[in-house]
Amino acid sequence: MIKFGFAKTDITPRVGVELSGFGAYLHRQSIAVRDRLSARAMAVADGKKTVVLLSLDLLLISREVTDKTRKLVAYKYSKPCDVIVHCTHTHSGPAVFGIEGWGEVDVPYCELLPNRLAEVALEAIVNMKEATVSHAEVPCVGIGLNREYDKDAPPIEDVMRDDWRPAKPELTDTTCHVLKIESGGKLVGFVSHFGCHPVVCCQKSRYIHGDYCGVATNILEAENPGAIGLFLQGALGDVNSCCVHKPEKESLEALDVIAARYVKAVSEGLKQAKPVAIDGISSVSSRVKFARKKLDLEALKKLLAEKENIFAQKGASDEDGNVRMAGVYVTNLRKLIARIEADGFKDDAAELNAIRMGPIAILTTPFEVFQAIKNDVKKQSRFKNTWVLSVTDEYKSYAPDGTTAKRGGYAADQVPMMIGEPPYADIHGELVKALIELEKKL
Repeated sequence: MIKFGFAKTDITPRVGVELSGFGAYLHRQSIAVRDRLSARAMAVADGKKTVVLLSLDLLLISREVTDKTRKLVAYKYSKPCDVIVHCTHTHSGPAVFGIEGWGEVDVPYCELLPNRLAEVALEAIVNMKEATVSHAEVPCVGIGLNREYDKDAPPIEDVMRDDWRPAKPELTDTTCHVLKIESGGKLVGFVSHFGCHPVVCCQKSRYIHGDYCGVATNILEAENPGAIGLFLQGALGDVNSCCVHKPEKESLEALDVIAARYVKAVSEGLKQAKPVAIDGISSVSSRVKFARKKLDLEALKKLLAEKENIFAQKGASDEDGNVRMAGVYVTNLRKLIARIEADGFKDDAAELNAIRMGPIAILTTPFEVFQAIKNDVKKQSRFKNTWVLSVTDEYKSYAPDGTTAKRGGYAADQVPMMIGEPPYADIHGELVKALIELEKKL
């Protein structure tokens, strides 16, 4: 019999910590807690294998935090156990992964985090008991639009109507998956999976919260006392929420509206869920080196000189967004040049994980995955239900689809350079292939 266990711990930072996301050197020091942030854990075991999946109300996670968490769990739990650390990608939480200028990493918070994550993982293991699983895939609409192919941001008065839909819904997730876990006739936990950038608020918002998915999960737990819910972020790389970058007052109002839409979808999933036979579990992982574009060292040095020259212009001010963005570039271009000169950027592997629970396959990546990549993985997967997760275990930039990569721009070129890495050469084709190859080992 399969056993499941759930646990939850508060990871809300102190008020005053800088929030992460949106832009360069914004110094978004938090002023209040609108909604608490949590780390939620689901442990599952079949007698041979134990897997713990963590879902954190954070933007990103660093490799260092993931490794420390795993070591702490291994030290206290003697049986084989795979620990996977996933983020919901909220832009209204503290910085844990250091993207220069995108929110200062809070050292005390980061030092505390691995211990908190290990504790909640171990608590979920202790809480494991025999359970049954049900699954539903239900409509989930009126939340996202594809920012690469459906670019016109609608007026806020339009998206707040219940009947609003994007012009091209087929380029977004239009359904969400829901797992319902019961033990002794009671709901002990649930998992929801959906792909959309969670951001609703604007860069001027300084309230701590988990964006629409965090707010929604808190509501769902309140409506189902005793149950703990994990949100698993899907292909979000090219999909925004229908309200983003609006003024703060309107953003906060929209946050509750969009969260309520997600609550409605997941609640319907819990009602419709049908039993699923879980004959066993398995998990595998791999570290894959994806091809990068070849960068000319002299061209990089020329680009660095161009960015440095921005600061030498008469009247240049740190209030100017272009100047702040140049600060991001000069810092990371220097790092990239130094690394290429030192070792040619050789140590460059990304972690992928695959989990099987009966007919369900959960494939995790450290990327912000585009919808087309997820769709291609699902087409080639041998499983009836295949979930592709973004921002898990570490951060390795965007995974843009082939069309976007060819066009270039923010996701394909700018973000990799901002974190001091070369853009990917063919992440679309290589990531699909790597995930399908890993899935075969389940």
